Order: sequence, then structure tokens, then C-alpha cells
Amino acid sequence: MTLTKPLQDLGRYCVFMGKVFSIPEKWKIFFKRTINEISKLGIDSVPLVIIISVFIGAVITIQMKLNTSSPLLPAYAVGLTTREIILLEFSSTILCLILAGKVGSNIASEIGTMRVTEQIDALEIMGVNSACFLVLPKIIGFLLIIPFLCVLSMGTSILGGLGIAYFTDIISVSRFTYGLQSSFNEWYVWYSIIKSCVFSIIITSTASFFGYYVKGGALDVGKSSTRAVVNSSIFILFFDVLLTNLLLQ
Repeated sequence: MTLTKPLQDLGRYCVFMGKVFSIPEKWKIFFKRTINEISKLGIDSVPLVIIISVFIGAVITIQMKLNTSSPLLPAYAVGLTTREIILLEFSSTILCLILAGKVGSNIASEIGTMRVTEQIDALEIMGVNSACFLVLPKIIGFLLIIPFLCVLSMGTSILGGLGIAYFTDIISVSRFTYGLQSSFNEWYVWYSIIKSCVFSIIITSTASFFGYYVKGGALDVGKSSTRAVVNSSIFILFFDVLLTNLLLQ
């Protein structure tokens, strides 16, 4: 019984994604909805990304300085380790875990509300592929904007670390900057962007799935939103391990 339910959900998810990735019936409406989703899911997330990234960059810098105070380590190690943490994990995995809470719950509650108010049923009656009409613009829109959010997070996190170096005496700006530039590997930036693109598909498709198949009333919409965020986070962590093993070998 415990094994049957996940298998049923997996099969239903595969069928659902087959309906989602079909040719849109009206391209003009599809492009318009995609632009709206880019604005709603991506641009509206910019303030959150900036605030979190600045403070996380500052905290990482402080913690690296406190934990790398050994005389055996060079002074620029703080900047180097801060950069590596930001590029390899924070600006892709941790950022997408945070966005899973904001974007995922938003999508699940929106589509779930449409399901319980029978708006999706009305689309089906009119002969519209509701899964493609509602979900595909969200997946494509968030996929297009997530590289921008990822790079923005990298930049603002590093600025947060620079702010600590500039406004405090924990580490000098010159040493921190030298550490940022030392042994830089361009692939780490692309690695972070690739991971964030995969995670964006996980967030939007998982949240849409749980919202699309919700049953009941307003309380069940809230439950589906919670399940969407939890499952998205689990899948993000699983694929983080998988992609790290594949891309950093």
C-alpha cells in the first residue's frame, strides 16, 4: 500500500507532463502568458533574491573568517572559499529551495483554486488542453528567467561579502578581492546555471501537478501547496546530488 501510492503518483505525473508538453493551440496566447509568467514568477522574485543573497554573502564571509583564522592558511582564503560556496551551492541549490517555497506555493495554490472552483473543468469542456494552457507557460517562463536570478544571486552575494570587508575590519578589501579572483573556474558559473535550470523545471512541474489534481475545497488547496513545496525540495536535493556527480567529475 505504501509503495503503490508513490508509483501511482509517478505514473500520473508522467501522463500529466505528456499533456503539458504538447503543441500550444494558439501561439499568440501562449507567448503572452509566458511573458506574464516571467514577470509574476521571476521579476517579482528579484527583491527576495537580492535581500537573501546580500545577507547570506555577508554571513558566509564572517563565518569563513572565523573558521579559517589558522596562520597556516593564506589571508585571501576567506574570499576564495566564500566565492566557491556561493557559486557551487548557494546561488543554485539553496536559492531554488527558497524559491520553491515562494514560487511553488504560488503555482500550486493558483492552479488548485482553479480546480476547486471548476475553472479547469470549464476549459476542458471548451476543448482546451488545460494542462498545456495553464502549466507550459509557467515552466517555460520560469526556465527562461532562472539563469538571470542565479547570476543576480551570485553578484549580490559577493557584494554582501565585500560589504563586510569594506565596513568592518574582519578582512581587508584587497585580500578579499584577491581571494575572489584567485583560481577562478568559469565552469562553476555554468554548473550553477545548469543546476538552477533543472531545479526550475522541478519546482514548476511539481507544484503544477499537485495543484492540478487537488480535490476538495480551500483547505485541500492549502494542503496541496504544502505537499508541492515539500516534494519540490526533496527532488531538488536528490537532483543536486545527481548533477554534482555528473557535472563535477
